Amino acid sequence: MLREFKEFIQRGNVIDLAVGVIIGGAFTNIVNSLVNNLINPLLGLFIGRIDLSNLVFKAGGATFKYGEFINTVINFLIIAFIVFLLVKAVNKVIRHNDQQQPAGPSAEDYLKEIRDLLKEKSN
Repeated sequence: MLREFKEFIQRGNVIDLAVGVIIGGAFTNIVNSLVNNLINPLLGLFIGRIDLSNLVFKAGGATFKYGEFINTVINFLIIAFIVFLLVKAVNKVIRHNDQQQPAGPSAEDYLKEIRDLLKEKSN
């Protein structure tokens, strides 16, 4: 079991995933700062409040922090949009690379070549 775990950890995908999680955590901090320090004050100008996280609704003994929810939705939309842009850019690069590489001989080409060689040998 320990050997299997070692093989699992040494796979390239696991290391790539770990790097992605670490960078994602750092990126989340950047997006949170963007939302809290730039976007929320801009939205606050329009709704009359600078700090959206303090927007609450109280009903009975319950407190609903809908301002925090708005912050979270904004964070999600920004992260989703940036991930969309990254995936779109990577797909464009991959497609561009695929178009530049000349297509090699297909299996059918090899089979035709073998057929022709066999015909020459038999004659």
